[in-house]
Amino acid sequence: MPFYQRLGQIPRKRHTQFRQPDGSLYHEQLVGTMGFHGVSSLLYHRHAPTEIRRVGEARPFAPKLLKDRPLAPAHLRTLAQTSTGGDYLEARQTLLGNSDVTMSVCNPTERRMDYYYKNALADEVIFVHEGRGELWSQLGKLAFEPGDYIVIPRTIIHQMHFEEGPVRLLIIESFSPVETCRRYRNHFGQLLEHAPYCERDFRGPSELITDDVRASGEYEVRVQKDGLLHSLFYGNSPFDVVGWDGYFYPYATSIHDFEPITGRIHQPPPVHQQFEGNNYVICSFVPRLFDYHPLAIPAPYNHSNVDSDEVLYYVAGNFMSRRGVDLASFTWHPSGIPHGPHPGTVEASIGKKETHELAVMLDTFRPLYLTEAALAYEDEGYPLSWRPEAHNPPRSADMMD
Repeated sequence: MPFYQRLGQIPRKRHTQFRQPDGSLYHEQLVGTMGFHGVSSLLYHRHAPTEIRRVGEARPFAPKLLKDRPLAPAHLRTLAQTSTGGDYLEARQTLLGNSDVTMSVCNPTERRMDYYYKNALADEVIFVHEGRGELWSQLGKLAFEPGDYIVIPRTIIHQMHFEEGPVRLLIIESFSPVETCRRYRNHFGQLLEHAPYCERDFRGPSELITDDVRASGEYEVRVQKDGLLHSLFYGNSPFDVVGWDGYFYPYATSIHDFEPITGRIHQPPPVHQQFEGNNYVICSFVPRLFDYHPLAIPAPYNHSNVDSDEVLYYVAGNFMSRRGVDLASFTWHPSGIPHGPHPGTVEASIGKKETHELAVMLDTFRPLYLTEAALAYEDEGYPLSWRPEAHNPPRSADMMD
């Protein structure tokens, strides 16, 4: 995150005595990544965060990547799948992945989690397509609504609490820290004037959850690590933090606050970039004016993905004119083959002034692979949809990338 935050009670100096009303010391905990060189926060607990009472079973929690499929673009249709399971963790279905990042859908039916969750392997970026609620973590409550990106750094213990109504989430797991774009930050970390977002667009936790009830039972924390889901049972609630400060915390920002960068001629996909990590970027396509050169062609030029895979997740807009591509669809164009507008869309785009579509794009610089779970959503005719005889009326979704 680009700025420092604090919440609750903390001592004036770090690593010094900070006592509870009964005279005992609060328990200080440093959380962060990259050893002692990355961003971090200091948390102050009422009870020691290390009191494991019992170790439960570990169970498999890794997708099976399909690495022997023919090279071809793919289209995954997930709109009809209104439920993918029970709670926030059980409902995850990973559809694409590699050693840097994964993409999953998650449409839970249960509103609350009766345990706590920690991803010890990856940062998580959750795009809220549908649903409202709060993320509860050791660092406090964070409200979310449709259009929000929620970024949860690895090792943060949390729960999801959903309001009534449908929930549809896109979850990106990053095996490196998630950052804002480096080219939009100065050497102090402040976002620059030409950035498509600023610090005012980011929201951190607003209210602590200080659970001081020392129950006679146990508190289960499920930890994802190395393809397994582990269960650890603690004697104290992980939500017993009275204060914290630092740069390491969950935060949210809305796709609706992303300010598009436009030009006289077609702008390349990097202008849509929202986040980055090792070997990938995340982009936001938002309502914007099209190119305004008198001879401009708003549709993108054909391009060859020699060094990157491109996945587009459709959020909102008019996609019905292209048969089979709808909201909550994924289109995946793997590296090594060219892609571009469908037949008829280039001419049809000329003279268009604006678009009102929303989409999230993931570009990776190492090959992605479909998973076994993805096969249930696959549109088998998609790779041949650029044939002239497969021509359909043009759709604005083809103008995104």
